[in-house]
Amino acid sequence: MANDQEIEVQLKVEHIKPLIDLLEKDGKFLGEVRQIDEYFSPIHRNFTDKDPIEEWLRLRKSNNKFSMTYKNWHYDTNGRSEFFADEFETSVGDTGAIKKIFSALDFKPLVTVKKIRKTYLYKDLEITLDSIDGIGDFIEVEWKGGKIKPEKAILEIRKFLDGLELGKLLCNNVGYAYMALYPDKEIEMWEF
Repeated sequence: MANDQEIEVQLKVEHIKPLIDLLEKDGKFLGEVRQIDEYFSPIHRNFTDKDPIEEWLRLRKSNNKFSMTYKNWHYDTNGRSEFFADEFETSVGDTGAIKKIFSALDFKPLVTVKKIRKTYLYKDLEITLDSIDGIGDFIEVEWKGGKIKPEKAILEIRKFLDGLELGKLLCNNVGYAYMALYPDKEIEMWEF
């Protein structure tokens, strides 16, 4: 059974070298991919009506594989991410057909995000180094150690990052799609 919850932090890192050194020495390199993510919203329930945007529907091309994902992010009362989302994802074979279905159901395209992603596994964590066209470089650290309370997983991620002397870690609360959708909007990031 798939894990229908994603627990991760997305960060802008001041000093990335200690992380890269650790991953190259002790991590397992899972690969590098070029990803093209297309985001959609139903016209009858426009996801962009809320800020921050809580829901995303994405079609992803990752090299020559395709997937469709729905995410529903959880936020605290201040509108900051609690670092976990309900996530439902499946492989798809024909994105052209999926786009026709979306169109027939009144889903409109929102934005496309292109990135190069290098992924490593380190103990119970999946760490990705993302270079996003027009946005910049970020890391994502996702809990992969099995079912756990989100607060405990975030504590484990924090302990891992705190031991690396990475300098200032700024949380990207809104995600790459939001940043691409609103390129002129100032994004508030806070220290992790």
